[in-house]
Amino acid sequence: MEMRKRLMTAAVLLAVVVAVIQYAPAWVLFAVLQVLIIVSLLEFYALAAKKNLSPLRTLGIVMALVLGATFFWPDFSLPLALTCCFLALGVVYVLRSRTVERMMRFPQSAAITLFGALYLGATLNHILLIRRDFGFPAVYFLLVAVLLGDTGAFLVGSLFGRRKMLPIASPKKTWEGAVGGLIWAGAAAVPAQMYLMPELPLGLAVGAGVLVSAVAQLADPLESLFKRAAGVKDSSNIFPGHGGALDRVDSLILAGPFFYYFLKLVLK
Repeated sequence: MEMRKRLMTAAVLLAVVVAVIQYAPAWVLFAVLQVLIIVSLLEFYALAAKKNLSPLRTLGIVMALVLGATFFWPDFSLPLALTCCFLALGVVYVLRSRTVERMMRFPQSAAITLFGALYLGATLNHILLIRRDFGFPAVYFLLVAVLLGDTGAFLVGSLFGRRKMLPIASPKKTWEGAVGGLIWAGAAAVPAQMYLMPELPLGLAVGAGVLVSAVAQLADPLESLFKRAAGVKDSSNIFPGHGGALDRVDSLILAGPFFYYFLKLVLK
């Protein structure tokens, strides 16, 4: 029953991803990404709240959307967006700091709020740039490298894993699994280059697959630390059998920006 639930959820998500990435206009992709970022951000803030932190949820969402706007409207610059974010924090500080206790807690609240907005809003939106500058096949290449790398790491780790990679964050992850993920991602990059990005030399494509998988694996322990600190297995149960939105996007948080600037370096 659980496997059936996972497969049904995966099929629906796959259909939505293909429709949005390949066929939808840019503004639809932008809108879907912002919804995904907001849901992930709320999950992140919920994890923080379990550790007695007090994120400013509404302000964090506004910050993430302002950051997202810089990726969709080039005239709205990133420095301007960051300035708006810090000004907003200043205004909220003045309005909320009516007691000494609130004044002392505000820096902590501001830090976790700003971190969440930057951690998600300034990273996942690179998918917009990848599709805009390199086309939807490049987004598929990114997803293939990340997903096949994760799958390879899981399978190889389950079968041959012996040496723990980072027990404090991800007790089940092993060095053998990590290497297996890199090999799977590099192998998957060969057909991905042939059918998706023939303009990318094969050697660079394989290198991109391996590096994207490596960067994706670096992001996963960070989210695992958040969840272990909060004492939960999944960030939420919004996707039946697959956990929360944050669980689904964690591998793309660093891999997306890395892949975009890699392509800018080798193709532009």
